[in-house]
Amino acid sequence: MLFFIDTADVEEIRQANDMGLVDGVTTNPSLVAKTGRPFKEVIQEICEIVDGPISAEAVSLTYDEMLAEARSLASIHPNIVVKIPLVPDGLRCVRTCAQEGIRTNVTLCFSATQALLAAKAGATYISPFVGRLDDISHQGMDLIGEILEIYTAYDFDTQVLVASIRNPLHVLEAARMGAHVATIPLKVMLQLVRHPLTDRGIEAFMKDWEKVPS
Repeated sequence: MLFFIDTADVEEIRQANDMGLVDGVTTNPSLVAKTGRPFKEVIQEICEIVDGPISAEAVSLTYDEMLAEARSLASIHPNIVVKIPLVPDGLRCVRTCAQEGIRTNVTLCFSATQALLAAKAGATYISPFVGRLDDISHQGMDLIGEILEIYTAYDFDTQVLVASIRNPLHVLEAARMGAHVATIPLKVMLQLVRHPLTDRGIEAFMKDWEKVPS
């Protein structure tokens, strides 16, 4: 399973990348806004750090505007994947992008039927938001299982990118289900590393090492 880091903070990206944990990056307007920097400047710097898919989101809502934005974003760097919202004009834009060789990440997916439409339109990735479903008392990870079942049955090329990950259990379940990608905040990546028995083991080793004659 590939790990993408879900942030536009270049220092967070460098930290995770230095640990060898980053296969790609996902951003969105909210994450870029937090940086206080110009959008294109941020995206270009991210592309210099990570040699993998970098999702940059189109913020237009009509087909013509979305397509123009997708073409512009794709021209920034070969690694750019254009995030497109799961709306009718978005699906139409995804179809055209697929025909033009522009990779897409269809975002804000909350149902298996939406994911089916995105795959039929030619999406490179589908981003189901599991955490947001959990927030409204739905089992977000159930959706991942449904999408994987459908995609496997019909041999779709679209990859399942588990998004809105809130905790290590989301990552564990996604890996056990065979999801292609998980996009993970740095905080959760660091939580994956930690275990109390590891900490206790290190503490015990260090105490015993102090007893070794020099």
